[in-house]
Amino acid sequence: MDPSSALQQFLQPLQVDTRKIHTLSSHFFSNFRDLALYADDQFLSTPISESILRHVSRKGHRRHLAIDIGGTNLRVGLVELQPEEETNANKTSSSPSKPNGTASSSSSPTSTLYLKEEAWPIDDGVKADAKGDPQLLFDWIGTRIASVVRNARKESLLPDDDEPIPLGITFSFPMIQRSIADAQIMTMGKGFSIKGHAMLGPLLIRGYDKARNAQSKGMHSRPLPPISVAAISNDSVSTLVTFIYLFDEFKSTPQPKVKSKSKSISQSPSLIIKKASMGLIVGTGCNATIPLPLTALGQNKWPAAVSTLPSEPAGLVRIAVNTEWSIRGTAPPLRELDFITAWDTALDEALVGPGEIAGFQPLEYMTAGRYLGELGRLVLLDYLRTILGFDEFSLPAGLLLRYALTTTFLSHFKPADENPSDPSPLLSKLEKEFPVGEVEAEKGASYPSFQWTPTIAAALYHIAKAIEIRAAGIVAAATFALLKLADDIPPPFPKDLEKHRGIPPAMELGVGYTGGCISHFQDYLADTQDFLDKIVKLEYSAGGSDAPVRIILSPCHDGGIKGAGILAAATSNTHTQET
Repeated sequence: MDPSSALQQFLQPLQVDTRKIHTLSSHFFSNFRDLALYADDQFLSTPISESILRHVSRKGHRRHLAIDIGGTNLRVGLVELQPEEETNANKTSSSPSKPNGTASSSSSPTSTLYLKEEAWPIDDGVKADAKGDPQLLFDWIGTRIASVVRNARKESLLPDDDEPIPLGITFSFPMIQRSIADAQIMTMGKGFSIKGHAMLGPLLIRGYDKARNAQSKGMHSRPLPPISVAAISNDSVSTLVTFIYLFDEFKSTPQPKVKSKSKSISQSPSLIIKKASMGLIVGTGCNATIPLPLTALGQNKWPAAVSTLPSEPAGLVRIAVNTEWSIRGTAPPLRELDFITAWDTALDEALVGPGEIAGFQPLEYMTAGRYLGELGRLVLLDYLRTILGFDEFSLPAGLLLRYALTTTFLSHFKPADENPSDPSPLLSKLEKEFPVGEVEAEKGASYPSFQWTPTIAAALYHIAKAIEIRAAGIVAAATFALLKLADDIPPPFPKDLEKHRGIPPAMELGVGYTGGCISHFQDYLADTQDFLDKIVKLEYSAGGSDAPVRIILSPCHDGGIKGAGILAAATSNTHTQET
């Protein structure tokens, strides 16, 4: 089901290759460095040190109340931590046998998490209150928290006393944090009407207290305990927190490789280092978090205090940084390299209504689940009009509605594996999703009557695939640039220096990803990994050396709510230092 030459030419503005993505990554690196220093709304500091995150994976324990306030859903639950020390002890006392090909517990200790949760969709009426009162949203959230606490006490999952319950919060929107338990909401977007400056913790506690007090008036109800905010983080920060907790970090010395023909021993890295480096969200929105040196940020962006290990010098701290890389500050590299097409501009300019801001998140419009379906619809309409000659009035009415072509529909709009050249299953999907009704022709109108055809169905598949490949390339470029900014990517090492300095350590950098878009939209995940592999190879090819690093996309699902629980545990083992 190859695209026709006319379709290929039509889709040319969306086409990318490895060199273009590598160039974009170089531009992103310079852009990110400047944003970290100077941008007020991107590369936002958190009061969470990297050392705390790595420490809690070994020491954190017990059950913790956590919530995840996302762009689409609210999740409330209990997160139970079992750190690697306990896990390792349990493994040692049980059978040591492992499936073939897996690491033993002694060489690869892991932490585990258990989650019991409830979830609710956040409907548009809750998101966009006409009065713009943020308390109404948090009253709704508080009622759900009270429900989970009440049920947990009935099941003896929480203590049956009046002590305040520490709460970990994941908030999937930009915010300014001066300490781990305080956060000021910035403009939210994604359909929410909250414009910023409200304090998250007090809003949430007031909402919970209203529900708690209302319940205590019941005849047979025992009053619920109060809650206290233990920790607040962004969703990508929480994903990183969870990923570090679960990822198998280790250092090891590999065995020398033996060349099969000459039987001579080849050089190999003296050390292999495996590290959880970054958290990545590609779902409704797109964002990333990474630990950076405090000095990489402008001093006006430093948090007033940072939670660290008691013995850690404040001057050497690396903190988790919420990049908010989708916001408008990352647009210049995309414009300079002609990534932004007329279709992207049309999508951007049409962003109207509650919580939508034109020009606010250009990278997100090109990579995230809230927008890729609509982008596909705009490209398809343009193709039907300009290439196939259909008038807009002849097209199915449903196709003319904004966001009628969903990202979910396009995610699975691909040929069957057993017969990839047959477009008929795709044609059936289109006919069912957008039935063709009778169109009353205007006087004097001369345009062909519209019917879905195998050619159009195949064209939509290629449109979806082109959108997905470009999105995967952009995410790969941004990921590589961010890892360079964090000094996780070593500089190229010339071959002729190896005999004098030895082979540098081999790095395996884990990027914990989550989100339905990267997981399900066409081949988004596989293509992102492929771009990462290729741009790493290209980065080191000029020096003639083998790449000393591999970037691995590793799943970290449910990272938002789990990370909130982990941070609630971390706060009991921290020391607060002024910056």
